[in-house]
Amino acid sequence: MKEIIFSICTLLAFNFLLNAQELIIGEERVEPGVIFIFEGAIKDHVVPQSMHLKENQTNIHIEARVNWDINNVPKGTVHGGFIPNLHITTKVTNEKTGLSTFIDLVTHINLIDNFHYARNISLPGAIGDLYSVEFNITPPTKIELALHNDWVKMYGEKLFNGSTFNYSGVNFEEIAKANRN
Repeated sequence: MKEIIFSICTLLAFNFLLNAQELIIGEERVEPGVIFIFEGAIKDHVVPQSMHLKENQTNIHIEARVNWDINNVPKGTVHGGFIPNLHITTKVTNEKTGLSTFIDLVTHINLIDNFHYARNISLPGAIGDLYSVEFNITPPTKIELALHNDWVKMYGEKLFNGSTFNYSGVNFEEIAKANRN
């Protein structure tokens, strides 16, 4: 019994440490019940390598977790479920130098967050500098998402309106120095 309790405690502590190593940049809610959680996470090995920077060429893993809220969502919605087919771009600007990097976040999956949008990136400056981060969200186009009549009558001809979220004074240093291994 002691071994089982120890194993459970070890697993919980390990999971806490993995999850604790994410910097919450911001949280937003957009109608009709879409939750955005923007994070700076520890850089990671991501495949296929032909489409992603190698872990040793980057500083952080920038993420957008986009899910339905667990309350007050459209009928038939999977509460907390991932929202696919979004177009998310991120601009990270060094507040000291004005240098910036612009990236498209793409769908990723892991065993911690499950489906999310992300990219490994190299910061445009020193890891100890402060950064402004802009997330631009565009809903799926009509090519990627067809809407049934009941949705259109209740919510209109798109999933939600596009949005831009800005955050300043973001310090990525702790995340950039951390290691997953």
